Amino acid sequence: MSVEVIETIDAIRERLHPVLLSDDFMGLVPTMGAFHDGHLSLIRKARKDCDSVVVSIFVNPHQFGPGEDFRTYPRTLKSDLAHCEAMGVDVVFAPSVKEMYPREPLTFVEVDRLGDHLCGLCRQSHFKGVATVVSKLLNIVQPDRAYFGEKDAQQLAIIRRLVIDLDLQVQIVPLPIVREPDGLAMSSRNQYLEPPERERAPVLYRALQMAQQQIEAGETDSGSILGEARRVLEEEPLIEVDYLELVEPEEMQPVSEVTGPVRVCAAIRIGSSRLIDNILCEKPTTDS
Repeated sequence: MSVEVIETIDAIRERLHPVLLSDDFMGLVPTMGAFHDGHLSLIRKARKDCDSVVVSIFVNPHQFGPGEDFRTYPRTLKSDLAHCEAMGVDVVFAPSVKEMYPREPLTFVEVDRLGDHLCGLCRQSHFKGVATVVSKLLNIVQPDRAYFGEKDAQQLAIIRRLVIDLDLQVQIVPLPIVREPDGLAMSSRNQYLEPPERERAPVLYRALQMAQQQIEAGETDSGSILGEARRVLEEEPLIEVDYLELVEPEEMQPVSEVTGPVRVCAAIRIGSSRLIDNILCEKPTTDS
């Protein structure tokens, strides 16, 4: 039996209405498709946790800026549906752009401060688009839990905050980054990499690991920590650094000194691709 695919908001609401009236626990995995093992880990966790699992597949135009890859973003619906069927997904919600935005939207969701730097500096409307479409999906599906990967740590922080601030009745479940054997964080955009670029791309993870090693060794000055990480990136002349920062994990604000948990966050450009990654680091404890 093939997975059930629904393309309209009215139809998905009708389909899920009995689930909402029941005692079943429902999970939502919001995606833009082009599945890799990171997506599958989210679906696997949702299937383990929940009685009913909904996966949304929607390439949201409002989170792409001018000149970005909305038109060329990988769309692999047939194989994505095969994965969903194999993993026991109950319903796939795969609306069109016209279905989600039948008219020019005049209402958006924005989370202040959390999106002002890091990816927000060069993608200024990105997080407004993300927060808006996630709010729409949560409103349409009304899941008990929604599953997101930690690779997009800034996005995750923003979604968590909008759920708190808007009193949404959903639990946001974060899952760890899934990596290739050489450490590269899995991403649908990795397929843009040419072979020489793919060979060099793991330098991003190595730079983050260098920062992590500095923190675990007791270094607390962010300038020193980031300086060592930047030196790793500079070993690859093909790399252009978008940002490399230490931030506190909840609101993703930069820190000058490590006094507690921090995320080391970075974005690089290599060829036509932009890659992001992060590592959560803990200051070593000292025995009293």
